[in-house]
Amino acid sequence: MEKDKLIGRERECEELKWAVDSRRSELIVLYGRRRVGKTFLVRRFFNDTYCFHYVGAHKQSRNVQLQNFREALMRYSGDRDIPVMENWHDAFLCLERYLESCQEERKVIFFDEMPWMDTQGSDFVAEMEYFWANWVQNRDDIVFIACGSATSWMKEKLEENQGGLHNRITHRIYLRPFYLSECRAYLEEHDFEWDDYQILQCYMLFGGVPYYLSLLRPYLSLPENVDALIFRRGGDLSDEFNELYNALFRKADRYINIVRLLATRRQGYLRSEIEQATGYSGGGLTKMLDNLERCDFIVAYSQYGNKSKQTLYRLADFYTLFYFRYVENNRTRDEEYWQHHFADHSVEAWEGFTFEEVCLRHLPHIKRGLGISGMATEASSWRFLPKKGDDRKGAQIDLVIKRADKIIHLVEMKFCENPFVIKKDYEQQLRYRKALFMEVTGNTRGPVHTFITPMGVAKGIHAAIVHSQLTAKDLFVDITSV
Repeated sequence: MEKDKLIGRERECEELKWAVDSRRSELIVLYGRRRVGKTFLVRRFFNDTYCFHYVGAHKQSRNVQLQNFREALMRYSGDRDIPVMENWHDAFLCLERYLESCQEERKVIFFDEMPWMDTQGSDFVAEMEYFWANWVQNRDDIVFIACGSATSWMKEKLEENQGGLHNRITHRIYLRPFYLSECRAYLEEHDFEWDDYQILQCYMLFGGVPYYLSLLRPYLSLPENVDALIFRRGGDLSDEFNELYNALFRKADRYINIVRLLATRRQGYLRSEIEQATGYSGGGLTKMLDNLERCDFIVAYSQYGNKSKQTLYRLADFYTLFYFRYVENNRTRDEEYWQHHFADHSVEAWEGFTFEEVCLRHLPHIKRGLGISGMATEASSWRFLPKKGDDRKGAQIDLVIKRADKIIHLVEMKFCENPFVIKKDYEQQLRYRKALFMEVTGNTRGPVHTFITPMGVAKGIHAAIVHSQLTAKDLFVDITSV
C-alpha cells in the first residue's frame, strides 16, 4: 500500500538530515501544536526505522509508562528477559545496555509525546539529564529526537533546562501549521478539485492543521465534510475541542476560559482586560498566555509604537473560533447543520473576521507581495479609544506595517467572492481613520491604504484611495521554496 507523501517541510527535513550526517551525538527538540504532523514528519523522514521508539501514554501512571517502555524495549531488542523497571533510572540503564549492542552507525532514538512521560514525582527529566550527561555525551553516534505537543513543557523542561541538558540541545525544530500553498498541495495530492476560494474557506475552518485535512474526503463538498466531521454524531471531530485542550494543559478549564473570552472580541483583549474578566493575574496568567501562544492557539500583537503593556491577545486557532461560534451552543441536533447554514448572512460576517486571521497568519506572503521581503519592517495593530469628553470616534486597524523607508501600510482585509467594491461612505470612513491615525501617532507622512481581498478591489471612483492591493494569489505563493 502506497504511503502518504510528505507535503512541504523541506527546511525541517534539511535540519534532520544535517543531524543524521553529523559526527557527534545530537539532541533534537521537535515541537508544535497538537495535530500539526510532528510524528508524521519523523516517520516519513526515517521511514519508520529507528533503534528505539517509545510513545508516552496520556494520563497514565509512572508504572504504566515504565511497563510500556519495557515492552517497547523488548520489541526492538528481541530480548524477552528484560527485567521489570522500578523507576526511570532503571529504564534508561536498560536503554543504554541495548544501544551498546546495536550495530547501526547512527543510533536513532525517538521519544514521542515526551511530556506525558513526566508524571508527577516520576523524576523522568532528572533521569534523562543523567542519561545524557553520563552516557550520551561520551559518544558520537546518538541521534535523540524529543517530540511533544505540550509546547510549554518542551520549552520549560528541555529548552530552558538548567541541569544536565543545559546547552545540550543541538537542534530546535518548530513545526508550524501549513500555509495556504501547502494546503493546496496536500489537497491536490489527495485528489481534491477545489479552487483557491474553496481552499480559503477550508482554511478558515481547519487552519493549516494536516491532521484535520487528512480527515476530509474528496467526494464530499466542503459543507458536507464539515457536517460529517463535526456535526454528525460520532464524527471524527465531534469531540475534538475537549480532547485538544485536555491533552495539552493541566487545569484545562482555565485555558478554555481564556480562549472563550478572546472569542468574544475579534480585535483582541489587553492583559488588563483579561485579568478583569477572568480573575486570573500575576505569574499564573503570564504562564497560561505564554502556553497558549506557544501552542498556536492565541497570538500576541504589539500595539503601534511597540508599547509592551499595550499588547493585544487574539484568539488565532481556527477550529476553536469555529467551535465557539457554531458548535458549542448548537442544540438543533441537525446533522446537516453546515449545509443548511453556510450561506447565511451571519456566516458572511464570520468569514470576514476569520479572513483577517488568515491574512495575519500569512504576513511573510504579504511582505513578499508588497515587494518588501528584504526590508526591515514592524507589524503591529493600532486602536484608538477616546477618553471621556473626547468627541472623536474610536478606531481600530488590525494590521499596520511600518517600513524602514517610512511608508506605513494601513492594511484592510476584506473577504468576498467578487472584486470588493469601495463605496462613498466607506471611502469617507477610510479617510477619517487615516487622518485620526496621523493625528494620534504624529505620522503626518507615510500612511497609505493597502487592501487584501481574494479577488481584488473593483475599479471605481472611490477605489483611488487604495495605494496597493494583494489578492488570494499572493497568499497562495509557495514562499518555502523561494
